[in-house]
Amino acid sequence: MMLSRPFHPRLEDLPRILPVFPLAGALLLPDGQLPLNIFEPRYLALVQDALGWGRILGMVQPSGPALGSSEPPIFSTGCAGRISLFSETEDGHLLITLTGVCRFRVAEEVEGARGYRRIAADWEPFRTDLDDPPELSIDRRRLLTALKKYSRHHSLDINWKTVEAASDYALTVSLPMACPFEPPEQQALLECASAADRAEVLTTLLEMAVVEGNGGRRTIRQ
Repeated sequence: MMLSRPFHPRLEDLPRILPVFPLAGALLLPDGQLPLNIFEPRYLALVQDALGWGRILGMVQPSGPALGSSEPPIFSTGCAGRISLFSETEDGHLLITLTGVCRFRVAEEVEGARGYRRIAADWEPFRTDLDDPPELSIDRRRLLTALKKYSRHHSLDINWKTVEAASDYALTVSLPMACPFEPPEQQALLECASAADRAEVLTTLLEMAVVEGNGGRRTIRQ
């Protein structure tokens, strides 16, 4: 299944200086959709600025705790999203949905603006994220078997009809974002070289989590 991308930017449209939202436990993948409730003043400013500058912002996870008064360090890879839905609330929040566009490497962190952080983004390693979604064939039976066991352990409410109807590629996007993995596991999924690799890592993580839930031990190698 090919996805419609009428508002998708081209590589040359992506900004070199990218505002970033460091948020632990929030995974955005290309073609995924991530709803966010924005209420902190600096991130309200970030969204307001992004709405006037191409609607692009970066999601990246902290790689460790903040030290003293400094900001927490961030992982070297994140994913940019386009603000595809936007609404205001009466109590001053902004409700947005980000549609994943392209991953990036953090070349360096630059001076922030209006309280939020900004980085110089290197898009080149992930330029194929902007290509049409690949025709993909994964071990679907193994993946869904692991997902069903994982969902029972975590009491997840999954619409199995929707899962069964989704394309292989769509599953490699939606399931990693929906499952409550730990940040290092989410980062491993984000940094996979291809959707096929991500399907393999996703299936392995689900299987390992089930083993751990049955009294085994899970080890994540970085």
